[in-house]
Amino acid sequence: MDVILLERVAKLGHIGDVVSVKPGFARNFLLPRGKALRATDANKAKFEANKAQIVADNAAKKAAAEKQVAKMNDVTVILIRQASNAGALYGSVSSRDIAEALEAAGHKVPKSAIVLDKPIKALGLSDVKIALHAEVAQTIKVNVARSPEEAELQAKGVDVTADMFEREESGFTEDAPTADLQGASLDNDG
Repeated sequence: MDVILLERVAKLGHIGDVVSVKPGFARNFLLPRGKALRATDANKAKFEANKAQIVADNAAKKAAAEKQVAKMNDVTVILIRQASNAGALYGSVSSRDIAEALEAAGHKVPKSAIVLDKPIKALGLSDVKIALHAEVAQTIKVNVARSPEEAELQAKGVDVTADMFEREESGFTEDAPTADLQGASLDNDG
C-alpha cells in the first residue's frame, strides 16, 4: 500500500515521501495516528495544498521537543522496587513507571515517548531513550534499587548485588541475638 508521510517516520522516510508499506502497518499505525495519508490523487493534491502548513507544524513540534530535551540533560530517575538477593526484580519497570517518575521530577513526558526495548527486570542503572519527536531524542538514566541508600551506592558505581555476594562469601552474617545456653535448663520444672 502506498502512503504519503505527514511527518518523519524512523526507518521509513521524511515529510512528503510516498512510500510503500504493508497494509496492516498503514491501517493499524500510520493512518490512525495521523502520520500518513493513502497515496490517492485527491490526497496528493490535498497534501501539496497544505504542505507549507504541515512543515511549519512539524517545525514547531520539533522546537518544543528540543526545548524540553534541553531541560532533561543529565536526568536520573530513581525507582525503589522489591528484589531478590540476586538482583532480580519481583515484577518489572515499564514505560508507565518511568513516565510517572519523570513527572514527579518535573518533566512531563508521555509514556509513548519512552522507548524501552524490553522491560527492566533487574537492579542497577539502565539507559532509557526518550523520543519526544521523530528527530529529537534524549537518553536518561534509570536507577532501580531496593532502597534510597542502595540507589546512592549504585549512582557512585557500586554493584550492590556483587557486593552482597562478596559479603556472603567472606562469611558475613547479620548479628543475631544469642542466648547463653550453657547454664540454662531445658525443663521448666525448676
